[in-house]
Amino acid sequence: MPTRTPLSRERIHATALELADEHGLAGLSMRSLATALGVEAMSLYHHVPGKDALLDGLVDAVFAEFHLPVVGEDWTEQMRARSGSAREAMKRHRWAIGLMDSRRTPGPETLRHHDAVLGCLRAAGFSLELAGHAAALLDAHLYGFVVQEVSLPFQDEGELADLGSEILTGLPEGELVHFREYAVDRALQPGYDFGDEFGWGLELVLEGIARRLAEEQA
Repeated sequence: MPTRTPLSRERIHATALELADEHGLAGLSMRSLATALGVEAMSLYHHVPGKDALLDGLVDAVFAEFHLPVVGEDWTEQMRARSGSAREAMKRHRWAIGLMDSRRTPGPETLRHHDAVLGCLRAAGFSLELAGHAAALLDAHLYGFVVQEVSLPFQDEGELADLGSEILTGLPEGELVHFREYAVDRALQPGYDFGDEFGWGLELVLEGIARRLAEEQA
């Protein structure tokens, strides 16, 4: 007779993460989780107090996938790696967008991540105030871009070309000339990828923060 894998918080979180990735948060409940684990729903409560605690654990698991900035290393490289890895993690776990800093009881990985971001900036000479401004700006760029990126009504160049054709066909002649120019001469050209704007914007953010740091240290 096969041995059943013991129920644990780690196993519960791993299965819940799979369910959320596949079905979104609407498809994740204590009952659906219990079914996926092959146990009675009540047995889950011995390890996880309820849905809120489960979400705390899932958000913490996503934070664990972010690059953890190394205090003492070059802050621009660390923030660049952190933002890039965080973007990819949230694209893998789209249900998490909008939840990342919403938990009233953040988990250890969440707190460790924020501590490392601030620590990296402080070690680079940022004042406490400037470190806070920089962290908030980097988060705004990261979260805002990913929200927009995953909401786009196309997945690839082919879908973008079809959508662009539909929109352009409906435009009145002689109007919205700047939108038409951008669509025809850039967005609908081969090789265009909206995702490339992430890196461009991040570099601009890092340059602006670096200028403020130089001014503060002058």
